[in-house]
Amino acid sequence: MIQYRVWHHDIEGFLGLALAHPLYYVIAIGAKALPIGTFAHRVNLVSAVAGAVAVANVYLLARVWLGRHFPAVIAALTLAISHTFWRHASIAETYTLWTALFLVELIMLLQYSRTRRVGYLYLLGLVNGLAIAVHLLAVIATFCYATLVVILLAKKAIRWKHAALAALLCLVGALPYEFLIVKQIFHSGEVLATLASAAFGDRWQGAVLNTDLPWHIVKENVSLLALNFPTPNLLLFFAGLIALRKGPSTALFRCVVTLLMVLFFIFAFRYAVADRYAFFIPFYAIGSLLVGLGAHTVQERAPHKAALLLISGFSLLPIAVYAVAPDLARRANLAPATRGDVPYRDDMVYFLQPWKTGYTGAERFAREALEAVPVDAVIYADTTTVAPLLHAQEVQGQRPDVWIITGLVRSAGAPPYGEEAFAHFIANHLVYVTSKRPGYYPTFLLEKYDLIESGLLWRVVKSSAPAG
Repeated sequence: MIQYRVWHHDIEGFLGLALAHPLYYVIAIGAKALPIGTFAHRVNLVSAVAGAVAVANVYLLARVWLGRHFPAVIAALTLAISHTFWRHASIAETYTLWTALFLVELIMLLQYSRTRRVGYLYLLGLVNGLAIAVHLLAVIATFCYATLVVILLAKKAIRWKHAALAALLCLVGALPYEFLIVKQIFHSGEVLATLASAAFGDRWQGAVLNTDLPWHIVKENVSLLALNFPTPNLLLFFAGLIALRKGPSTALFRCVVTLLMVLFFIFAFRYAVADRYAFFIPFYAIGSLLVGLGAHTVQERAPHKAALLLISGFSLLPIAVYAVAPDLARRANLAPATRGDVPYRDDMVYFLQPWKTGYTGAERFAREALEAVPVDAVIYADTTTVAPLLHAQEVQGQRPDVWIITGLVRSAGAPPYGEEAFAHFIANHLVYVTSKRPGYYPTFLLEKYDLIESGLLWRVVKSSAPAG
């Protein structure tokens, strides 16, 4: 879906302003012009390059903070190989770019805490604004930095003009996002509705503000945390947590980093959305830094080559774990909480192995599904399958005669998603859906129509059962 938006130069999106991520799309649209691979590959490349920059930033932060090469390398490896971060560095997503900027914020914070040069506060504000324009996760960090500025003002460590300039630079960095907010207010005339969209999107206010924590979410979150650090080096995180109390830096840096880690963890742990695993990435970034601090502590107290080699080996162990995870999960009769009916996708492999090299299931499904339907057919797709179908049709030029429709997006010129348009289509065209699972095809089909399997799709026909 991100690739679809980039193809259409869509900076705003269609799920509410909170999911616009305008700065990411500006960069991805620029990457579209690169003479490298296919269009979709170029969009994915933004995540990969941003992920590499984020890993480099972890190294730089740890190296400047701890003053040693070894713990900085361990911190960088820990983030690079953590499951969720790696996964999002291999697909079109916003999180690695956000993480790269967030780590620059921490570098600026560290430098300010050491030097007390107000210029680092200015840069911190600017970079945090840029991060807001990529993803609203940055607002959590903004709260922490604002609290810090208030404390510095109270202690007369900075002047009001310094605080004002840092805030102004934050607003400048966030201009792409602010532009969308002002634009929507101007066009709609609805201030409160626009601000709600900017804060929560179209329908995620309940999830963002959720305080309910059922046991199954707790278990899933613990499993996700274990999947990201399947190595004895996890113990280094706790060693780093203890060392952070009296670490090699000022209390200012240590306190802000601790507060950030706690807030990001709490936000992700009780966030009630299906892809909440991605929102643990800020915690993993800080956690990787603490693993580096733990390695630094070991290096100081037990500077033996054997210990350092053991830590280095353990830092690479997750790669082997991810490689065998699908087989181990099958033997234990474990399964990811997924729909399980997406053609040409082994959910065990797709979700448990973070790398996506060689995966062509989406492309294969779209090509074969479009080839199988007759001229002027109509496909009502679900949100998982619509983007590959539209990519094949619009980017690769396959079957422009076929109508592809969802409640989110549709083929050029197709009527809006709804029962009235469907009634017209079923009377004049052959109509298909991409899934027979409830919730993945239009609800208005339930009483009047049957679904007949037709290759990768399901053909819609009028029901032969009596009414009711």
